[in-house]
Amino acid sequence: MVRTYLDEVPWGDDEFLRQEEEKTRKERKKLPVGCQDSTLYKDIMRIAWPSLVELFLASLASMVDMIMVGQINESYFNCISDNAVAAVNLAAQPKFIFVSLIIALNTGITAAVARARGAGDHEKANETLRQGLLFSFGVSVFGSVAGFVFAEPLVAFMANGGLSEATMAMGVDYLRIQMLGFLTMGISSTYTAALRGTGNSKLPMTYNIIANVFNVFGNYVLINGNLGFPAWGVVGASLATVLGQGIAMAIAIQRCGTGKYYFTVHIIDFVRDFKPDLEIMGRIVKVGIPSLGEQLIMRLGVILFTRQVAGLGDEAYTTHQICMNIQSMTFMLGQAMAVSSTTLVGQSLGKRRPDMAEHYSRRCSKLGILIGGIMGLFFAFFGKYVVALYSDTEAVIAASVPIMIILGINQPIQTPQFILSGSLRGAGDTRSTAIITFIGVLLLRPIVANFTIAAFGVVGAWLAISCDQIGRTLVVSYIYGRGKWKKIRL
Repeated sequence: MVRTYLDEVPWGDDEFLRQEEEKTRKERKKLPVGCQDSTLYKDIMRIAWPSLVELFLASLASMVDMIMVGQINESYFNCISDNAVAAVNLAAQPKFIFVSLIIALNTGITAAVARARGAGDHEKANETLRQGLLFSFGVSVFGSVAGFVFAEPLVAFMANGGLSEATMAMGVDYLRIQMLGFLTMGISSTYTAALRGTGNSKLPMTYNIIANVFNVFGNYVLINGNLGFPAWGVVGASLATVLGQGIAMAIAIQRCGTGKYYFTVHIIDFVRDFKPDLEIMGRIVKVGIPSLGEQLIMRLGVILFTRQVAGLGDEAYTTHQICMNIQSMTFMLGQAMAVSSTTLVGQSLGKRRPDMAEHYSRRCSKLGILIGGIMGLFFAFFGKYVVALYSDTEAVIAASVPIMIILGINQPIQTPQFILSGSLRGAGDTRSTAIITFIGVLLLRPIVANFTIAAFGVVGAWLAISCDQIGRTLVVSYIYGRGKWKKIRL
């Protein structure tokens, strides 16, 4: 079990909570007696660094995935390599619709487990994971069937009439393989969510690293056919991803059945006396339903936005998706700090210490802004060289230069948004994060894009993204500052 300074902090009671409510903003910034900044930062990094490594390597694997797809044997598969890149990204958006169901479920699991861990209720945390797995199994099977059956119309809808038939056909093949293996992703990510709720981010880092290494190796042997394996192109890339996720799932199941990593959940429980617990499921759903709304809003907004860009044609769409893939790497910082913030806020509130929740989340934000600024400078000045790893098409590289500058500027803006949203989720306030996403992704981004894309093409799409990021950061800062999240009960 991962231990932090929070384990040494006395429990809060009704009188303590009353005193906290009466404090001024200035008084709330003071640390408890005996607590130091360095101690809190150590706790934050103890949880954040494995998540950062995991997310970085996952993003790197995704980047390598795209690069290797971009090196597809054009003559063998009778296609342009840039079209193969576009096809993989085209299939990703419909897949994320179903992934949203799992993310929403896992948000509830992380918050519920963190509260139980903070309250010292080990059995409730254990049962939360069991119920979460039961939930995840049903959702994953539904998503797998629906995604496979409707793969073709989903990809056609995303193409918006702007992409070639060859690109669309490859996108359908890629999506169907992904959906066949959807269960492996669903189960492994549920284990990850529960482990993060306890503060354990090292085990998820380990099994996801192994999965990503296998994914890259699978790409090498299955895309163009190396070491005697068949050449399957984008189908091979999709299959490699699914097999890697299967390995992660197997390791998570085995490790979390030993009792060494806080949980003692065995796969045999699915067969023997594993029944729904309505109270625990209700707790998960209380947080998960607004989170599902947030995720669906996010997906709908991104789909509408992606269709707007797809209408510009293969070259512009490929440029956009390469830059989006690079941007996903920049998300890793905010997401890693958000994992730490979600965990520590949830555990603090479980121990009735809202003051500690605020101290942890504010320091997560400070770290995120600092590192985000450094990352932003790198992408602004050297981004085009990163794009050149994906494509050697001069027009694509040239078009990416202003986009990468915008991406760099966005870094210190988007990072606190991730972290403060993570704090709200840790408190169980997923309704506010859904509202924030609605304002930014479903309203601001596509509306602004209507004007900026018409005026500036693919660069205009990124101006719209920047407006979205600024808007969401301002709104989440306001909601967090009100402090109502500290009074939520699960």
